[in-house]
Amino acid sequence: MVSRGRRFVAARLAIAFEKSARRRRSGPGALIGSFIMSARVSLFIRLGGDLLACIQNEGLARDYDADAFTADDIPSDAPLSLYAHEVAWGRVDLLEGFCASHGLSYVRWSGGCAAQFGPERAVFNGAGEVRLFAADEDDRLVIDIDRVERLGSYEAIMAYFAAGDMSVLPLRFLA
Repeated sequence: MVSRGRRFVAARLAIAFEKSARRRRSGPGALIGSFIMSARVSLFIRLGGDLLACIQNEGLARDYDADAFTADDIPSDAPLSLYAHEVAWGRVDLLEGFCASHGLSYVRWSGGCAAQFGPERAVFNGAGEVRLFAADEDDRLVIDIDRVERLGSYEAIMAYFAAGDMSVLPLRFLA
């Protein structure tokens, strides 16, 4: 049974949440009718191919908690690795969409959010569909017994792991 004091606290929290949902979000006079909460997790993405720009819009940096990405951060002979904390749903849709539409390969890891979704690795080889693989919080691929049974053989299991462990080519900028 919930005590009267706890109901009071819960009611106060609900009122505070409702008020925060109506606060200005951005721009003069901008109001939001409902507050959209998202699970936010850490993310890492390694890009390769021929890329011009799209990184700053996603708020990514060369390392977790580093300064914002600048042109000086572009590697000369390696894939571009970018990091961020507090990424909504562990995805950078704008950047991943840009990569997919321009045939740029990438590997992305994002952490999990308890009771929402687990850590995953997304692999895009520059063509076709993005493949998603279950991972752990250290970006190691994991596999459950159901997938083992579906794959059926040791060779198929090893091919599954190889597909999820794609190497990304060095990043190139073409004029």
